Amino acid sequence: MSTSPKSVQIPLSAEAVLELHAGDSILLNGPVYTARDAGHKRMFDLLDAGQELPLPLQGQAIYYCGPAPTPPGRAMGSAGPTSSYRMDVFTPRLLGLGLKATIGKGNRSLAVREACKEHGAVYLVAVGGAGALLAQRIVAAEIVAWEDLGAEALRRLQVQQFPVIVAYDAHGGSVFPGDEPLG
Repeated sequence: MSTSPKSVQIPLSAEAVLELHAGDSILLNGPVYTARDAGHKRMFDLLDAGQELPLPLQGQAIYYCGPAPTPPGRAMGSAGPTSSYRMDVFTPRLLGLGLKATIGKGNRSLAVREACKEHGAVYLVAVGGAGALLAQRIVAAEIVAWEDLGAEALRRLQVQQFPVIVAYDAHGGSVFPGDEPLG
């Protein structure tokens, strides 16, 4: 476990993911996409229909966030994480298609932990209740798809030094009490 945050660039390479370990504090830089329940449902509808997604998955990160309205002079309003377990049903498939990181809060299912290990991906946690502070690390935001979903629209954020902790790593490690290391 690192003692000082490490700066990490997105898109994530397979090598960069393997350098991350459960408990590491990292600072993300680059594009991050937002999606919650409704956005994930639409992604799966497209995948099931054999259509392309409106975002690249290779090496990317999805932040489970539904931002608040944007105040004047800011890239985004409060942007705190939402409970990740709600996206557990979608996550293994997306990791299998090249997604390298998900960001949210709270523990996840064993299937997600196993998929992180199998596909060389990580689950990152952001501090819940700190959405206003996290929004200060978002320097640009644009809606990519599904504007009709409002706060749940698919967005591309540009983040600088966005603080997160590696909760599940690609080696089977976890920061959550009671989680046994995956063999």
